[in-house]
Amino acid sequence: MNENNKKSRKEWVKTAAIVFLTVMLVLTFFSNTIMNYSLPEVAAQYVQSGTITAKIRGSGAVESSDPYEIRIKETRKVASVAVRQGDTVQKGDVLVYLEEGDSTEVEAAKETLEAAQEALEDSRKAFNEALLSANIDAEIIQEANSGVSTTTYRQQITAAQQELEKSKTLVKDKTQNEKAIQEQISAVELQISVTNSSGVDTQAEEKAYNEARKNFENKEAALTAKQNELDLIDIQIANKKLQIESEQTISSGDAGRLDTLQNELAQLQVNRNTVQQDYNTREGEYKAAKTALEKADAALTAKKDVTWIVENLTAQENNLKLQLNEATKARVAAENDLADKQAALDDLMDKIAQVLGISGNRDNIADAQKLVDKAQAALDKAWEQSGASTIVAEIAGTVTSINATAGREVSALDAVAVIQPEGKGYTMSFSVTNEQAKRLSVGDRADLVNAWYYNDIDVTLASIKPDPTNPGQNKKLTFDVTGDVIAGQTLNVSVGQKSANYDYIVPNSAIREDNNGKFILIVEAKSSPLNTRYIATRVDVEVLASDDTQSAINAALNGYEFVITTSTKPVEAGKQVRLSDNNS
Repeated sequence: MNENNKKSRKEWVKTAAIVFLTVMLVLTFFSNTIMNYSLPEVAAQYVQSGTITAKIRGSGAVESSDPYEIRIKETRKVASVAVRQGDTVQKGDVLVYLEEGDSTEVEAAKETLEAAQEALEDSRKAFNEALLSANIDAEIIQEANSGVSTTTYRQQITAAQQELEKSKTLVKDKTQNEKAIQEQISAVELQISVTNSSGVDTQAEEKAYNEARKNFENKEAALTAKQNELDLIDIQIANKKLQIESEQTISSGDAGRLDTLQNELAQLQVNRNTVQQDYNTREGEYKAAKTALEKADAALTAKKDVTWIVENLTAQENNLKLQLNEATKARVAAENDLADKQAALDDLMDKIAQVLGISGNRDNIADAQKLVDKAQAALDKAWEQSGASTIVAEIAGTVTSINATAGREVSALDAVAVIQPEGKGYTMSFSVTNEQAKRLSVGDRADLVNAWYYNDIDVTLASIKPDPTNPGQNKKLTFDVTGDVIAGQTLNVSVGQKSANYDYIVPNSAIREDNNGKFILIVEAKSSPLNTRYIATRVDVEVLASDDTQSAINAALNGYEFVITTSTKPVEAGKQVRLSDNNS
């Protein structure tokens, strides 16, 4: 029994030893294969010689070479904006509609004037109080007022002041009336501008209407002809039916004759069905033509109505201007009357003030009057710059920017719009290194990246100047741009010299860069008794020129190196790699 156990134990040990040795043998033979699958797989190709067309790439925003800014002299609120960026406009075209009402500057000038007028009134009241509270005896009154008594003097002063207040009220009413008429004129002018913007040329509508009317008449005639044809067939069918009834009432009638009549009736009914179908078709065409004519007539009428509206509004404007002229005359007359009454009162009170020795108060009035005159002049100037209901294009061209939004204010601080004048070009610019700039010349034409996306655009290098942001290291390239572009559009371009031959050319994907500069990784083979290992080796390079796919380099190479272009994992210099099947 013990001998059997010992024998069994020996067999197990022998079997385990065989399995272990087998596994070790397999691992020894396949260790390299297993390790290879864990290595980065790389694609590589040989360094080549050939031709490179050096290209310098850059992008920049298109700018107007001679932008024209549209500004307003006052601060106003925007009612609506009539144009968008990129729109082409003619001189006089409306860019922005403004809300009715006074500008901020006019309102401020009014407040200043009102404050100055209140100060003037306060000075006058102070003078009156001093005058009326003074001890005025009969001799003073007689000397100052040609012997008029104190009571009469006071009555004259009071009456003059009352008349002055009436005149002030009248001036205020006349001024408000004049302003109301002016606001009506501004509203009508805005209506005329809005209406005119839709155009009043009716030639196109008249042509469309005449064509629609002619087509309708043709369809109507065709339908009438087909109706007449139907009526004729109906008469023929009715006659044929009478003939059949007549033949049937005759007892000795000819059977053949009856059959012939019935066949003819059947044929007439077939013909009528055909004509009825044609009639239905003509009727549909007739209705469509009638609808088209009605639409053309409505369009023409609406366009003519626009003309009538403009004429009516113009008549209203002219009538309002006549009213404004009369209102202005009335306001001026009231102001002159007020000035005369104020002057008469001032003269009377000046005489008394001089006798009483309180003329200093009159000096205060004079100073206050100067402030009123100054404030009035400022308001008049603000009025001269105000009143327009629209902002229009001052030149013809393309709107490159519009800085106005409905409901918001615009002022003289900012350009309301910028227009690219007709016939003027655009520019774009970007910065390059001094070394890159050496390869370029003024006049070089640039190629657009993704040129298929653009339409009729030419880009030409216009100047090469030091870049103000880095004048020692960079140059600023400025290009003239013509064609279908707008300001603000970004263009990607490439510009460069003619083709040149180079000894070492590698794919762009082979160029790598770190803190020590640009380099490539080449594959070096190292043989061993079991296999060949491939090691990535760093070679520092200087890029001489590049195009879309490859670069010319200067490096310590022999010309037959195998350069790594792509890899499945990050590759480090000195590390082992695995070649892809395409390179094996």
